[in-house]
Amino acid sequence: MNFILRKWRLEDAADLAGNINNPKVERNLRDGLPMPYTTSDAEAYIKDCLEADPALRYLRAIEVDGVAAGSIGVFTLDNVYRKSAEIGYYLGEPYWGRGIMTSVVGTACREAFAALDIVRIHAGVYAGNAGSRRVLEKNGFVLEGVQRSSVWKHGVLMDSCIYALLR
Repeated sequence: MNFILRKWRLEDAADLAGNINNPKVERNLRDGLPMPYTTSDAEAYIKDCLEADPALRYLRAIEVDGVAAGSIGVFTLDNVYRKSAEIGYYLGEPYWGRGIMTSVVGTACREAFAALDIVRIHAGVYAGNAGSRRVLEKNGFVLEGVQRSSVWKHGVLMDSCIYALLR
């Protein structure tokens, strides 16, 4: 499990685009990403990450063996939810099943709790994404509820699960 969490670099754009264009990765992400996801799309995302306020968003590339293998972000909310944040992540398929994401989520949550003015991190996960659900549970996230028929993805209506971790 040799990984580094680091800030994005513009030279990561090709790796980012390659991972997101994999249908097995994309099927567990939210809609809104252009498909195909181009290197230009990746560069725009990376620039946004580099310009983000670190007091509001924790954004990191997941580097494995010198490659930008995935992404993780913790995004603070606002208004009455200002002490909460949402976590989102993905890992390229070649890196699945090696325990990397379990370690990454644990590290990112510790760092985000230290860097952001939050007491809670939550994650919304498609009910059928057993791997992501296990990652969260191994890191102490608690299933708070199942939102029935809440997600419409690729013409399929499915449930989603809300997990949360408190400081």
